[in-house]
Amino acid sequence: MKGPPSAARQGLATCHGCGLLARAGHGHAIRCPRCGTPLHGRKPESIARTWAFILAAAILYIPANLLPIMETSSLFGSQKDTIMSGVVYLWRSGSWHLALVVFIASILVPMAKLLALVVLVVSVQLRSRWQPVQRTQLYRLVELVGRWSMLDVYVVTLLVALVQLDALATIRPGAGALAFGAVVVLTMFAAMSFDPRLIWDSMEKDDA
Repeated sequence: MKGPPSAARQGLATCHGCGLLARAGHGHAIRCPRCGTPLHGRKPESIARTWAFILAAAILYIPANLLPIMETSSLFGSQKDTIMSGVVYLWRSGSWHLALVVFIASILVPMAKLLALVVLVVSVQLRSRWQPVQRTQLYRLVELVGRWSMLDVYVVTLLVALVQLDALATIRPGAGALAFGAVVVLTMFAAMSFDPRLIWDSMEKDDA
């Protein structure tokens, strides 16, 4: 049994700027009557752009975890720490709860986001009918947890501030911090580029 016609079949599109449901067109001159944003039935080149951001983030994920995230200089010498060495230090110093938070936010969350986005993109490319509701919820979850990927950066910033107040050492961000920040931004862009409505397009085509 066929469901009600979708907005796309009726020539309607949701404005990505203000959320208005308006009449879409095939030309580039069609704009939202409220805010002037160009209207598209689906995000242009959604799959290609999402793949580009995913691959770039996956490549930078390796140096983000292998290169030093900060360099500490004090009277006792200098030290370079990666994300994982910082987690180990926090664990051994008794701050196991903070170590767990940093490990989840800085290592597990970015990896889980990348894997989830790969699943979503591949399923759309294969025109899979598998669990469209759950896949849409997965995309919403990826969007929701995106902001928490910066938690490790917040922790490092707090540590830098505390050490600087004591005037005992200086801390400089390492190459790993730049790579990690790039991974966070790229995964955010990947989630923004993916159009979850593509999940349901294959369902409509099969029902047509």
